[in-house]
Amino acid sequence: MERRSFLLGTGSLALSQLLGGCADKKQVTLNVQLLKGSIPAQVVNRFSQGLQQKVQLKFAPVEQFQDLFQKLQTWQKKTNTTDKKGLRRLLPFAQSQRVTKADLVTLGDYWIGSAIEKKLIQPLDVTKIERWSALPKRWQELVTRNNQGLVDPKGNVWAVPFRWGSTVMIYRRDKFQELGWTPRDWSDLWRNELQGRISLLNQPREVIGLVLKKLGKSYNTENLDTVPDLEKELRLLNQQVKFYDSTKYLEPLIIGDTWLAVGWSNDVASLIGRYPQLATVIPQSGTALWADVWVTPVGQDRQPLLYQWIDFCLSPDIAKKISLLTKTNSPIPTKIAASDFQESLHSLLLINSEIFDKSDFLLPLPQPVATQYESLFAKMKRL
Repeated sequence: MERRSFLLGTGSLALSQLLGGCADKKQVTLNVQLLKGSIPAQVVNRFSQGLQQKVQLKFAPVEQFQDLFQKLQTWQKKTNTTDKKGLRRLLPFAQSQRVTKADLVTLGDYWIGSAIEKKLIQPLDVTKIERWSALPKRWQELVTRNNQGLVDPKGNVWAVPFRWGSTVMIYRRDKFQELGWTPRDWSDLWRNELQGRISLLNQPREVIGLVLKKLGKSYNTENLDTVPDLEKELRLLNQQVKFYDSTKYLEPLIIGDTWLAVGWSNDVASLIGRYPQLATVIPQSGTALWADVWVTPVGQDRQPLLYQWIDFCLSPDIAKKISLLTKTNSPIPTKIAASDFQESLHSLLLINSEIFDKSDFLLPLPQPVATQYESLFAKMKRL
């Protein structure tokens, strides 16, 4: 699942930003590789100021989850690969590269299952996270998995969420003002006025999922053959779509080439203030949810400072700051009011509990089921 971050403005960390001065060999170090824009520099500074000991904090932003996942894979196998291929002899710096494994990494919740299954990450000890109990039960359940990466109440805790968002509809105010109505739910995508005016994410789980939600089902439905009219609804929806894209779906909307797009809330949040002609809505019947989480690479020492940082991110005032500065939601209940941010973001950040309860995280599916989603999506686009 590809989900980019457009949070490139003031407050994002510079590459390999070091806080706390130069480190000596005995100095405690926390090495974090995180999605660019997911943690503001102000938050890292606040953490540094509150530490009782002198430490080195190294926070390195990375552009995409795919890159972070590949880093986890590289760290897992780099030693053996280097020795077998003799690269150490050819590249004298290979040894120094190998020891830069991060203590903590940002992943999207969609990647947790694969990271566990491929043995790229290790469980966390939640007894060392004081504020773990403050996380609502749904968030705890999301990251409690078995060794196959599937949600399991008897499993281990593999990650800790620190911000979240949703899949939303973004539309042109001016175009819908002419139509005399505004979109409210997924069913509106099938209205005749929008034929050839819509862009959808190029993602099987997202597109088939929204059709399932329209039909009163879950995004995580496993037996698609039992869903009446699913293929019919997909065929009709495809007739409405101008194009499928997971990265450049906002540009055509801005210039008026499309009138409505389905996309991710964090993509929209950083842009919508600059384009007052755009508005957003979270579908009333529920939507797909995503979360950014902390994980630790397999084999890495789970030092106290690592848990101290995770706990810091779960404190209400810091959770609120992360939410407001990165224009996302917080898994920790915080007192965020409409006056805390611009009006154009209200529909993104003030999601009501009823819609949240109807929404789904995209959970891992058995491989045959995942293949069925992909095949059905490919068939849909050919119709």
